[in-house]
Amino acid sequence: MKTLHLTEQLISRRSVTPEDGGCQQVLRDRLRPLGFDCETIESGPQDFRVINLWARRNSSKPGAPTLVFAGHTDVVPTGPLDQWSSDPFVPAHRDGKLYGRGAADMKTSIAAFVVAVEEFLAARPDPALSIALLITSDEEGPAVDGTVVVCEQLKARGEKLDFCIVGEPSSVTRLGDMIKNGRRGSLSGKLAVLGVQGHIAYPQLARNPIHQAMPALAELAGIEWDRGNEFFPPTSFQVSNIHGGTGATNVIPGQVVVDFNFRYSTESTPDALRQRVHEVLERHGLEYRLDWTLGGLPFLTRPGRLVDAASRAIHEVVGVETQLSTTGGTSDGRFISQICPQVVELGPVNATIHKIDEHVAVADIEPLKDIYRRTLELLAT
Repeated sequence: MKTLHLTEQLISRRSVTPEDGGCQQVLRDRLRPLGFDCETIESGPQDFRVINLWARRNSSKPGAPTLVFAGHTDVVPTGPLDQWSSDPFVPAHRDGKLYGRGAADMKTSIAAFVVAVEEFLAARPDPALSIALLITSDEEGPAVDGTVVVCEQLKARGEKLDFCIVGEPSSVTRLGDMIKNGRRGSLSGKLAVLGVQGHIAYPQLARNPIHQAMPALAELAGIEWDRGNEFFPPTSFQVSNIHGGTGATNVIPGQVVVDFNFRYSTESTPDALRQRVHEVLERHGLEYRLDWTLGGLPFLTRPGRLVDAASRAIHEVVGVETQLSTTGGTSDGRFISQICPQVVELGPVNATIHKIDEHVAVADIEPLKDIYRRTLELLAT
């Protein structure tokens, strides 16, 4: 089982973000003999250096589309080692499961990418499909020196991408039961409402920013920002933190700080959301500062050639009718979608990601590889 062996090899390399642990060298050693041009793109400060791999094999067929497999070799920290049943960086088998940090998120997917490509090219040495792999060591961290940097360079070079499969663990209860065909955007705000500090017994000599902020926050919480669409729920506004007060019970504070976040659909834009928030705050007459952070743009891949190929591959390999979903947080798909019109996430069951004793079912590993290989075959026809 070549896919299992490669997965074990990757798990055994300690690659806590932003470390790659030599995983990408293993991949380069497998891809170069297949005719891939492998480029290392490094980014970030020396004490937080991120390594990215861009590997591409072009078809000789005119007009052949390009499929990208995208993933990350970095993993989240292990947590308390004494709570693991075995060393998280020593692959272990128990009850038909493969244990190790990154087993589900997402070293199994990366191994399946590579072996699928090996088998596909062995059967079709010159397919009507260019193939690429985009692998980063900065997905579980800040994600500012990883996939986004590679995509910026590819865009500047005018490289054309047509399809992308991100190997994030998208399945819920069994392999292939869900494909992520989009993700909501994330827009955060840090709002400081300014008042005048004073003694609580003399409110006429102070201005309470908490009292002033509450009506505006209530209005923001009650707004229907959009109605979503057939793939996305309506945009959500949520307050996550409120910080106000000096710690004393007899002091009106001079400011209150509110953290909030939009998880927004493709029916809204960051600029429109920002504008509507400022309109509410100004209508309530607040003196305020507001700093914005755009965590990610939404993306959506409607049913078409990539979704159809992946769905058919899943059905043929494991007999599952897959469900399309845009639920969950963000992924590197948000960066890739800026240069690639069709992006989906397809990977193993996600029940144990980031947990103690992370694992995948051994019985799912070869079928995942077969799904990727069959998708390649369908896109090459």
